[in-house]
Amino acid sequence: MGKIKIQPGSIQAAKKFHITIAAKGPYLVYGMPPLRQEFIMNNRSGESWYFQVGRSFKVEKEPTALCRCGHSKHKPYCDGSHTTAEWKPELTASEHPLLEDAEVFEGQTLNLSDNRAYCAFARFCDAAGQVWNLVGESDKAETRELTIREASLCPSGRLSAWDVQSQKSFEPHYDPSLALIEDTPLGVSGPLWVKGGIPVAREDGYVYEVRNRMTLCRCGASSNKPFCDGTHASIKFQDGIEGCPEGDTIPADMKAL
Repeated sequence: MGKIKIQPGSIQAAKKFHITIAAKGPYLVYGMPPLRQEFIMNNRSGESWYFQVGRSFKVEKEPTALCRCGHSKHKPYCDGSHTTAEWKPELTASEHPLLEDAEVFEGQTLNLSDNRAYCAFARFCDAAGQVWNLVGESDKAETRELTIREASLCPSGRLSAWDVQSQKSFEPHYDPSLALIEDTPLGVSGPLWVKGGIPVAREDGYVYEVRNRMTLCRCGASSNKPFCDGTHASIKFQDGIEGCPEGDTIPADMKAL
């Protein structure tokens, strides 16, 4: 199995936190990390702009089994529906580090790495003219800030912004935690967002590259399992879990665009 790979800019969570993927069943979560809904919210231009927190869920069992087939009637938890549902549980994702297969877009002060296989279709990259265009104008302070913001908000880690001079990536700080992404504008339920360097392993013991942010398939239909590939949007997956964004849905520091 070898040494666990850790993506540059990421830090592995404390040993108690880890997720094992049952070969034909659920995600088995250890360490009892917080679990809550997070809603994708648009700005006034109709572009994905920030996440809004929703309700929290109990993670008290060791392990806590979370549905990955998309068929549980007790989501987010597994209820055994994977044993009778029609779905493909096989884990098909590459074992290569994400950056190894990423395309790099170069700018004056920033570079942007992009591995499309991990796209969770959250669309933060589309705001204000698209991040691939913005990085080319990163010599401008405002555009540089937007590039970093959009790449950092990509929940899957498909996109990362890197400082040209220091070669360091810009990663938001996340405590080890889990989120059920709800795509408010599209009216669909998204992936399981794994934050803060929680290792994810197969049942055979192989540990995928540890990353600060990654998204795991929750609809059961991704072709890049265990990772989300955005299929939930095309099949209009809905988890049926009640919940709504809490508080002001347009925070004061995000009203500009």
